[in-house]
Amino acid sequence: MGILSELEKKAKRLNKRIIFPENDDPRIIEAACLIAKDKIATPVLLGKKEEIAKKINACLSRLKIADSAKEKIRIIDFSEIDYGRYAQQLYGLRKKKGLTIDAARKLLEDKIYAATMMLKLGEADGVISGAAHPTAHTLRPAFQIIKTKPGIMLASSCFLIIHRLGNFVFADCAVNPNPDEAQLADIAISAADAASMLGIEPRVAMLSFSTHGSANHELVEKVRNATEIARKKRPDLVIEGEMQLDAAIVPEVSGLKFPDSRIPGNATVLIFPDLNAGNIGYKLVERFGGATAIGPIVIGLAKPVNDLSRGCKASDIVGMAIITAIQAESN
Repeated sequence: MGILSELEKKAKRLNKRIIFPENDDPRIIEAACLIAKDKIATPVLLGKKEEIAKKINACLSRLKIADSAKEKIRIIDFSEIDYGRYAQQLYGLRKKKGLTIDAARKLLEDKIYAATMMLKLGEADGVISGAAHPTAHTLRPAFQIIKTKPGIMLASSCFLIIHRLGNFVFADCAVNPNPDEAQLADIAISAADAASMLGIEPRVAMLSFSTHGSANHELVEKVRNATEIARKKRPDLVIEGEMQLDAAIVPEVSGLKFPDSRIPGNATVLIFPDLNAGNIGYKLVERFGGATAIGPIVIGLAKPVNDLSRGCKASDIVGMAIITAIQAESN
């Protein structure tokens, strides 16, 4: 059984509640119907209850899904949302940053803020958005309200890469343009934890154009220092670097270039030195290498908030719901 099937089975056992604020998008409605049909999670939709119910009924009919599936979908009408309580909570979180109670109420008019507050207060287990909005719209409230896990200074992202050579985690491919050495160390730690969550044994390679001192440059020094920082923070993890890609994944090359490596050409987690490399890298593997790339999966947050591509399909949203449910259990 493939990794996606295993992850889906696990998600089904967890029965997590996942909020989709963008119920105006037909892909979200279709994904909610599919998630409900397969009992992957409980989709939660925010908006006008009658309008959403009509869309769900039409979608179930079009997809030939039994009406019983809609019992698994929760619709929260705007009138049911306790904006006053949420505003007080948001004000308490952000007043030191200058947020007023009136400004908090105004922010909550945007469904992504209401959804994120529901997640913060334990009224949901995850949030998925971004099908109809840019990444910043989804992640800004998460950074302000959910914040990062203890000991992690920043949120980042990873992709699950499913390839004929195996399953890998690539990071950071979507969030941090040019992390410094301390941030790069946190990205490595978060990506390793994500790999474990996905059922992949984390063997972390810190990638560079240099392998084990073969070149000296400030860019190499950043990766080298990040490796040491990550090792000190998490001595339980296998983290090696700096190294070139071939030394990370090809045993013969590893033996020649880095014979004493703790990752002898069998890395499962690849950490790119910046967003240029990470974004290009995963797309090269996806487009030229025939890999399946699932993500971006936002990592490092205290609770899961995930961002969709605006070009996503309903099936992509279902896949992200599976990941989000598993993240919620891990967190």
